[in-house]
Amino acid sequence: MQATENSADGLGRPFGMEALLAEGVEAFQSRMRTLAAPLWRELPWRGVDDPYLVWISEVMLQQTQVVRVQGRWADWLERFPNVQALAQAPQTEVLQAWQGMGYNRRALALHRCAQTVVEQFDGIWPHGVKELTALPGIGPSTAAGIRAFAFDEHGVYLETNVRAVLIHEFFPGTDKVADKELVPLVELTCPPSGQDVRGWYYGLLDIGAHLKKTLPNPTRRASAYTRQSPFAGSRRQKRAGIVRILLDAHTQGEPLPEQEVYARLASEELGAGRPAPEVALVQDILTDLAKEGFCTCDEQGLWNAR
Repeated sequence: MQATENSADGLGRPFGMEALLAEGVEAFQSRMRTLAAPLWRELPWRGVDDPYLVWISEVMLQQTQVVRVQGRWADWLERFPNVQALAQAPQTEVLQAWQGMGYNRRALALHRCAQTVVEQFDGIWPHGVKELTALPGIGPSTAAGIRAFAFDEHGVYLETNVRAVLIHEFFPGTDKVADKELVPLVELTCPPSGQDVRGWYYGLLDIGAHLKKTLPNPTRRASAYTRQSPFAGSRRQKRAGIVRILLDAHTQGEPLPEQEVYARLASEELGAGRPAPEVALVQDILTDLAKEGFCTCDEQGLWNAR
């Protein structure tokens, strides 16, 4: 059953926008705030209005468990306390600080974004949607998170826990719920700028987290939902291993020939009970990493992290 085709389920109950309008936006907001109150999570990045701190938390929380981010967020800020410090840091230091968080591309995007904020905005964060989404690595949801939590500004923050709440509330029993059905609901229910937008989204995040613990995850009924493939043994895992090997070698001041990169990765794989990778796969990954800006290969064929 698709919301674009019907305005009620088989029992005559409205769903989607019709269900919201039937309840009333203010009534829904009041009900959600009441539900959220006892579910409040005390998290270190809550209540801060520094856009840099908010931005780091938003990026770290993407596909990463909250409990894992709590310590890493504090560690990151100790190492890079502001956008200027991050912009000025060597790329290898940024990548080293990111190790264990997954998706090393995010670390590169963080570094490039910080440099752009410093170079183009003198280190002062913009808060317009157009300006934020033009920055490296910042999409619509991250931009909305920065606007909501740092500036208390209205926006469409369609994060996974927010998605879970809306699907649970307005699309019961419906599969393949598209984001285009959810965006108008997010926009309509979000309070106006300056009227506790941050508190509204904190509440939805807490309710969504609670729903995932107590019910079958509602986000699995979203058309945007994809099950993450296993990391161990994957190409992603081997990419991460090669990045780590190059960073370790860089710390020692020892660029590595391709054969040594392969030998170290093969040793790690065999030690983990997995087969050694094919030489061609390692060569292909190194080529990709170089194109993406993670590493370089000099005239002697030695590989080094950038």
